[in-house]
Amino acid sequence: MSFSIRDKQTYALKSMFNLGRGPIRKHLAEPEWKVVIYDQFGQDIISPLLSVADLRELGVTLYLPLHSVRDAIPDVAALYFVIPTEESIRRICQDMHDQLYDNYYFNFISGIPRSKLEDLASAALHANAESQVAKVYDQYVNFVTLEKHLFILKNKVDETSYFSLNKANLKDYEMSSITDSIVESLYSVFVTIGSIPIIRCPTGNAAEVVAEKLDKKLRENLRDTRNSFFTSIPNAMSEGGQPMSSFQRPLLLIVDRSLDLATPLHHTWTYQAMIHDVLDLHLNTVTIQEAPKEGNPARKSHKYNLSQTDKFWQMHMGNPFPEVAEAVQEEIEEYKTHEEEVQRLKAAMGLAGEDGPVDISDNTAKLTSAMSSLPELLEKKRLIDMHTTIATSVLSSIKERKLDEYFEMEEKLMSKTTTDKSVLDFINDPEGGEAEDKMRLFIIYYISQPSNSDINIDQFEQALEAAGCDMAPLKYIKRWRQYVMPSTNTQQQLRGGGTKTIGMFSHLMSTGSQFVMEGVKNLVVKKHNLPITKILDSLMELKSSSDVENYRYFDPKLTRAVDPGVGRSKMPYNDAIVFVVGGGNYIEYHNLMDYVKNKPGKRVSYGCCELLNATEFLQELSLLGKEM
Repeated sequence: MSFSIRDKQTYALKSMFNLGRGPIRKHLAEPEWKVVIYDQFGQDIISPLLSVADLRELGVTLYLPLHSVRDAIPDVAALYFVIPTEESIRRICQDMHDQLYDNYYFNFISGIPRSKLEDLASAALHANAESQVAKVYDQYVNFVTLEKHLFILKNKVDETSYFSLNKANLKDYEMSSITDSIVESLYSVFVTIGSIPIIRCPTGNAAEVVAEKLDKKLRENLRDTRNSFFTSIPNAMSEGGQPMSSFQRPLLLIVDRSLDLATPLHHTWTYQAMIHDVLDLHLNTVTIQEAPKEGNPARKSHKYNLSQTDKFWQMHMGNPFPEVAEAVQEEIEEYKTHEEEVQRLKAAMGLAGEDGPVDISDNTAKLTSAMSSLPELLEKKRLIDMHTTIATSVLSSIKERKLDEYFEMEEKLMSKTTTDKSVLDFINDPEGGEAEDKMRLFIIYYISQPSNSDINIDQFEQALEAAGCDMAPLKYIKRWRQYVMPSTNTQQQLRGGGTKTIGMFSHLMSTGSQFVMEGVKNLVVKKHNLPITKILDSLMELKSSSDVENYRYFDPKLTRAVDPGVGRSKMPYNDAIVFVVGGGNYIEYHNLMDYVKNKPGKRVSYGCCELLNATEFLQELSLLGKEM
């Protein structure tokens, strides 16, 4: 795992688009031109990793949805990238019958069952297209990579949600189907990175079921020496020509969302997590709705892509929002300086409408240099405008809902420090945020209290109802706190780092700033480890901790599936993947990235069934509460 999951999946996709021959380095060979046919999940996998320009370089001339109306295109190869569902196989068979393309390269996102493969072969024979089927691949890329060290299994689906795994009427066959789906995708992750992990998990929940099934699936593949994906993994090369394999085996920590229900509800203060919380962030694309204009209720929406080539985004996505606002302002001022320099040179050369002779000998080279950097300057201007718009929208939500005060309050509650205002005062304040914010705050307060604490719950419930809160989430949390929380040691693990307020935004309070930060606290977050990060630290560094002493141990390379005390790794791990069953969030992801910054030589990736913001997670708790 010397390279990231994003590198590995990008390599796999580029190899696929080059028809299995590996990525062609730029300017070394002409790609074979082709049409790409994808389903929705295939599009979700490709879009965060490869741009339209990238696809063009890989020889893709046209890309079309599988289930759209498509015309025949003779003398061209068609590359299919789809999940092998019944519906998809039927449509592919119909395409061969209609003779839409010259050659067919079938690339299935997950392994195609033998029965469906036989259906495909039968359709090819009936359509006299068997000679046109060039290749059939199981790609095993059944997951979506959003960041260098962040992946999800599915994008906005209900089948693997926290509600689906914890609903009261969950049947055994439903649980088996859900965990099988998770295992299939996790298996794809490790086929893609080419490593067999050491698996650790708690006992007594869905995480343990997933770990057992994944261990069995990896073990069975290793036993099949003729078809194993792990016995002779090729040394893939990065675009820089460096090998992308490593002999270091990663640790896979699988945990259940029930371990920590406070963090998904926490008001956050970092840029990416705040965008996800208050705006619409979907597959690295932010959608911002314009405010309705007077007399015209229709609202326009604008989409902005937060790509891996955006240096500002890569540098600041995990930073506190006030730092990001200041950085945007600095970028604006730097751009204005460059723009003024170009205008000054044009004026000096008589290109700005000035009359009279001009000595241009000293300025020609400078202007040529300035003009050559113009495309770069325009791209920088586009990114500045984008982040100005996004940050302004976030700032608007902070002010309207007093999110800085909620964040500060929750951090103090979790760090057991004195608060300036009581939780009840927050709830009763008619101008203190939305009903959802008040419910989130109270649930965090309720969870952070000792189980034997004397809380006047009736008084809080009356205040929450008066504030217009949906009470169903609290109904579920009360049951969870009674039966689940004691076994997870959540109260002992849940600690905030606290905050401190430094001088107000001196740079942003100046006249002409794009951001009017007046009234917003400049909070600095004190570094601390969230519950999942603490558990990972204990396991990676082989620390003795009561939190992990009962965690199960699986090594798929062992000949027997046992849970021995002997045979375990005696050396700290350098690589780890944390996977959350039941939904994850950007807060935990950035907490893990902050943790690994202080661990030279260590690499950590974060994965989950789906990324949920607090609103979405609160809705799932509400569904569970309404069942009771």
